[in-house]
Amino acid sequence: VTEQGASSSPATSPILDTTTPTTRWRDKVDTKPSWSEHDQLHSGGVDIPQIHGDTPPWFSFRKLWAFSGPGYLMSIAYLDPGNLESDLQAGAVAGYQLLWVLWWATVLGLILQLLAARLGVVTGKHLARLCRNEYPRVASVLLWIMTELAIIGSDIQEVIGSAIAINILSFGHIPLWAGVLITAADTFTFLFLENYGVRKLEVFFCFLITVMAVTFGVEFGFAKPDGVELMKGLVIPRVSSNSLTQAVGMVGAVIMPHNIFLHSALVQSRNIDRKSKVEVSEANKYYAIESAIALFVSFIINMFVVSVFAQGFYGHPDADDIGLHNAGTMLQSKYGDYALYIWAVGLLAAGQSSTMTGTYAGQFVMQGFLKLHIAPWKRVALTRGVAIIPAIVVAVSAQQSLDTLDEWLNVLQSIQLPFALLPLLTFTADESLMSRDFRASLVTRAATWVISLAVIGINVYQIIAEVLLGDGVRWWVYLPTGVLALAYFTFLAYLFLFAAAQYSGRLRKALLDDRIHRWLGGVRADEKRKQHAAERLHFALASESASDPREGLF
Repeated sequence: VTEQGASSSPATSPILDTTTPTTRWRDKVDTKPSWSEHDQLHSGGVDIPQIHGDTPPWFSFRKLWAFSGPGYLMSIAYLDPGNLESDLQAGAVAGYQLLWVLWWATVLGLILQLLAARLGVVTGKHLARLCRNEYPRVASVLLWIMTELAIIGSDIQEVIGSAIAINILSFGHIPLWAGVLITAADTFTFLFLENYGVRKLEVFFCFLITVMAVTFGVEFGFAKPDGVELMKGLVIPRVSSNSLTQAVGMVGAVIMPHNIFLHSALVQSRNIDRKSKVEVSEANKYYAIESAIALFVSFIINMFVVSVFAQGFYGHPDADDIGLHNAGTMLQSKYGDYALYIWAVGLLAAGQSSTMTGTYAGQFVMQGFLKLHIAPWKRVALTRGVAIIPAIVVAVSAQQSLDTLDEWLNVLQSIQLPFALLPLLTFTADESLMSRDFRASLVTRAATWVISLAVIGINVYQIIAEVLLGDGVRWWVYLPTGVLALAYFTFLAYLFLFAAAQYSGRLRKALLDDRIHRWLGGVRADEKRKQHAAERLHFALASESASDPREGLF
């Protein structure tokens, strides 16, 4: 089907009727489940049970159970070893006073994850694929590089966390570098579970979350935290001057950029009819409920860790030196040998689960941005190798500086976060992608932009504090940092303008100038829409010739 044919005879196919925003949306939506397309991870999707009757109930536990799974996989990123280190440092340095930061950071994360889930459900495409489709080629490649850097940084934290746990559980006989290799091998082993179906894989991840809840809950019982102080920390906002860095680091550690890409893909594992407004609305509702439950569980687990170290080590002479590498030893000295090994089991579950979800994120990102279609085991080997090699180098050369490394990796995550937030906010506000019915409301858009700008501002503060104002920074660091900062903020400004173009026709015309887009390696948005329309028409003629494509839409 040619672009000319797709645009010159709209009357021949209702899909190409451009008289309403909803039909324009349908031109850009994958109406077939993308889970079974080239960017699949698992074979087949999960069917949703249909409840028959004159007035179906607003809520059904059967349907909630069918939709449950992607939110729990997403929540694992809130429980990775990097988050655990941020938790224990916050508790040891600031006591209970940063629990309110943890709570509101989790709430902000939930809002962003719901936008990512809605984007995936409505469009049938995940965020990485939409970035490739909607941005010019140069911008898309830059976004891919930034996202890969975020995944590598997160993987290093997760793999080293697992290696520390293996070292403890082996009574010190397995060194860190060997633990890194074991973690890589375990990832391949566990990923074979996907051959048994997506539901069994989701159950396995939920089991690992349960292990974390039990082990860190037992540590919580050992510590016997002060309930009054705990409640004060949750409801009274306060940040002392010496805990500001921990507060900023906690926000940066909780909201992970690659997790937004991951969640937009995971929600496509359910078989729903994206032509049906009712089914899409229902999927968004149940995913919102499931994600809220999953992130509440993750908050409770993080609260356990903060409270244990707040009760046991706040005011301790060595509080500033407590990190992931010696947290188990400190617990052992305070509560006995059982505390050490229970901590190690929870840390191992956190490291293994987050490493596997990091692998999935890497596969979706690589497929989406590069349109790379290779065998699943080759994708796993490639994405694992990219992270494992730096992790081994770090484990061998920086064993005495793991906490410093973790701080810098959190800075790296902070730097990359805007490159997930800005595309997400841009696409969820685009009526041609989301339709008038599912586009983010004006209040939601305003709130999420304020939240995102606040998070970006917090992260910029952390970058300045760690990179430019940190102890021992040499004068020659400022020149390359300045050059990189200029390039960084220039690209951010472009993404902001791209988002703002939805609200300004003049700005949109300027950004879509042929000369600019050809220089950036892209095509005009109007041409892209024609291409999407032609793809949808081709699919409609091939698979729906016997039915009205608009059936069930309203």
